[in-house]
Amino acid sequence: MSKISWQDFEKVDIRIGTITKVEDFPEARNPAYILHVDFGPEIGIKKSSAQITKLYTKEQLNNKQIMGVINFHPKQVGPIMSEFLVLGFYRQDKSVVLSTPDMFIDNGARLL
Repeated sequence: MSKISWQDFEKVDIRIGTITKVEDFPEARNPAYILHVDFGPEIGIKKSSAQITKLYTKEQLNNKQIMGVINFHPKQVGPIMSEFLVLGFYRQDKSVVLSTPDMFIDNGARLL
């Protein structure tokens, strides 16, 4: 694995946001949801697709705080433009566990 510098890490803008809306994404190649996430007044609401249907229902995701990288260029994913990268960890069965804070944090707070 290659090493990166502290300056490289500082370029990655990881923020906390709250999921405000979850939609099915039937056009996705793999089962996925479309997440609308509020990253606070400075950044606003951004959307992204997330292949997290194995472990999470739409009801479980509403109002859940998650972590996302907000400074990647937008990426076309089927019919939607993904505006941030949802962060999570793969388990052995390839399901994804979301990266979440263990306490409430204001939307838009940056990982230091």
